[in-house]
Amino acid sequence: MTRRTVRIAMNGVTGRMGYRQHLVRSLLAIREQGGLDLGDGESLWPEPVLVGRREHALRELAERHGLTEWSTDLDAVLADPTVEIYFDAQVTSARVAALKKAIAAGKHVYTEKPTATGLAEALELAGLARDAGIKHGVVQDKIFLPGLRKLKRLIDGGFFGEILSVRGEFGYWVFEGDWQEAQRPSWNYRAEDGGGIVVDMFPHWEYVLHELFGRVTSVQALATTHVPRRWDERGKPYTATADDAAYGVFQLEGGAVAQINSSWAVRVNRDELVEFQVDGTHGSAVAGLRNCRVQHRSATPKPVWNPDLPATERFREQWQEIPDNGEYDNGFKAQWELFLAHVYADAPYAWDLLAGARGVQLAELGLRSSAEGRRLDVPEVSL
Repeated sequence: MTRRTVRIAMNGVTGRMGYRQHLVRSLLAIREQGGLDLGDGESLWPEPVLVGRREHALRELAERHGLTEWSTDLDAVLADPTVEIYFDAQVTSARVAALKKAIAAGKHVYTEKPTATGLAEALELAGLARDAGIKHGVVQDKIFLPGLRKLKRLIDGGFFGEILSVRGEFGYWVFEGDWQEAQRPSWNYRAEDGGGIVVDMFPHWEYVLHELFGRVTSVQALATTHVPRRWDERGKPYTATADDAAYGVFQLEGGAVAQINSSWAVRVNRDELVEFQVDGTHGSAVAGLRNCRVQHRSATPKPVWNPDLPATERFREQWQEIPDNGEYDNGFKAQWELFLAHVYADAPYAWDLLAGARGVQLAELGLRSSAEGRRLDVPEVSL
C-alpha cells in the first residue's frame, strides 16, 4: 500500500476541544492505526501543522507528540503550497477571518461550529467556498455518537411509528471560578467574545434534529443568564454578558415537536450529560452519548395517577437496552475520516459550510425569539 502524506494546518489546538478531540483522538489516532485506507492500495497519512498565538504552548504540544511543525504565523502557513487543508478550532469571534484567508489561499477547509456569529457571514463563507471550488466541512459530531447512531437505527427501522415529540436535556454545573475552577473558558460567558449557550448549542440541535427527525421550521426560545458574575482564568471577577441557559421549542417538518433545555447552571440527575427522549405511536426511546433504551407499545405499562399512594412501579427498569451491534469509534475521528475521504477519494459528504449556516441561523433566530418573546419561522437556507 502506498502512503500519501497530507499536511493539515490546525488552528486552535491549544484549546481543550481542538487538542483532545481533533488532534489527539482524531488525527493522531488515524496515524496510530497506520493512516486512513482510501482503497485502491492508497493510505492517507495526516501531518498536522500546529497553528496558534502562544509559541510556548505550540512547542510543548509538538514535543509531547513527536510533531515537528508548528507556527504562530497563519499567513505564512496558508502561503505554503504543501499545506492542503486548513482546520479551525479557535474562539468563534476569530473564525470567520481565518476561514476567509484559508479559502482565498485555495485550501480545503474543515471547521468547528458555529462557523460564524451571524447568518450573513456564515452564508458568505459558504458562497466563497463554492466559488473557490474547494472542499469544505463543518464538525457535526453529535450524530456520530453511539447513542444517537442507535437512535438513528431505530428510526430507519420504523420502531417509533409516527414520531410525535423529542425532548432533550443537556448541561451541567459550570463552576463560577471563585471557590472552584471553572470547567469552561471565560470567553464562553462574554457575548462580546462570541460566547453564549445559544450560539454554542443551537447549531448542534439544528443538525441533530435535521438529520434524525426533519428540518426545523419554527423556533421559540427563552435565553437567560442565571449566573451573572463569574471569575476568569486569572481569578478576576467579571460580568457574564452571555446567556448560560436556553429553553427552546422547535417545530419540525412533518409535525413533530422538539423541546430542548440547554444549561450550564443545572446539576445532573440523569444517566448522561445529554439525553433525548423520543416518543412515537409505536414506541419510545431515550438516547444519550453512548446508550439507548427503548419501550415498545406492547410493553408499555398502564400507570394510574394517585397522589395519595406511593408509586410501586420502577419505571426506569421497564425499558430495554439497545445493543451496540457493532463497534463505534470516536465521533470526531469518524467525521474526520469521512471528510478526508471526501477530499481525497471524492466520497459523498453532506456536512458542509451551508449545513453549518443552518446552525448559525437557528442560533440567530433563537436569540431573536428570546429578545422579542415570540415564535419565529425558520426559512430554508440556500445560496
